[in-house]
Amino acid sequence: MFFQTAGIEVAPWIPPLVAFVISFFTSMGGVSGAFLLLPFQMSFLGYTNPSVSATNQLFNIVAIPSGVYRYYREGRMVWPLTWIVIAGTLPGVFIGAFVRVAYLPDPKHFKLFAAFVLFYIGVRLIRDLLKKTPGNTDKNNSEQRFQEMVQQHRLKTADTGQSDNTPLPVIQVTHFNMKRMGYTFYGESFDVSFWGIAILSFIVGIIGGIYGIGGGAIIAPFFVTFFGLPVYTVAGAALMGTFVTSVAGVAFYQAIAPFYPHLSVAPDWLLGILFGLGGMIGMYLGARCQKFVPAMAIKWMLAGVIVFTAAKYALAFLMQ
Repeated sequence: MFFQTAGIEVAPWIPPLVAFVISFFTSMGGVSGAFLLLPFQMSFLGYTNPSVSATNQLFNIVAIPSGVYRYYREGRMVWPLTWIVIAGTLPGVFIGAFVRVAYLPDPKHFKLFAAFVLFYIGVRLIRDLLKKTPGNTDKNNSEQRFQEMVQQHRLKTADTGQSDNTPLPVIQVTHFNMKRMGYTFYGESFDVSFWGIAILSFIVGIIGGIYGIGGGAIIAPFFVTFFGLPVYTVAGAALMGTFVTSVAGVAFYQAIAPFYPHLSVAPDWLLGILFGLGGMIGMYLGARCQKFVPAMAIKWMLAGVIVFTAAKYALAFLMQ
């Protein structure tokens, strides 16, 4: 099947299958999987036009709502955190989209930029995982108790042969103003700076707009490493922020396309939707299964795929 905007030919079942597998695992960490779909499109499918960023964000629009819905049903959406992320990343996405088209249309330079960004995030996340401090231990207590509660539910179901419908405790927001935002999760209290999150979100929005991922793949690890928030509580907020900024990103790429007639800027709608359909199923199942996976395993998975992708980009840059 030939995709005209992308200028590539690929079997129609490959995009949804690849998106399903990637999104199933990455959605557990609050990442849509777009940051892994991008190198797949560029390296394996040969889709290197600037419009690949817009197509990636179109994937987010189609795929993310199912994952957010699942986290919402389980009471693990920190809505104040979500609103801050959206407000911060939204203006940054517009800036990033312009930078991508105007200054980084060459895929070689784009790969180098992406490698630097991902290497920094991956190394920071690995360092945080290896560093054993009292602060880290405290922050992991709530994650450990959550896992113990989930395990108890599973054992009870196995013993009785019937599903345990007892609801798991949900996130409780304790305060939210223009200075601080806080919530509790399994007996642990978490308090973060409003403006710290907002400024970080703005910077991430710019990077995400350039990279075509909406920012979720960057901001989720930052929440875990810089702010010490439990991965079980940030995944929904990161995905929702990615969804809203991706809508803005696709609209912006589509709007500026007529001003760059010599470049492929607007998304490939058919390809993006095919990726999105596979991602929709994978993201829902990933969000549903997240509570059964240890937090450390999720964090190591995030670190591994980020560093692997960064290494692949760096190698591609050196070989060109």
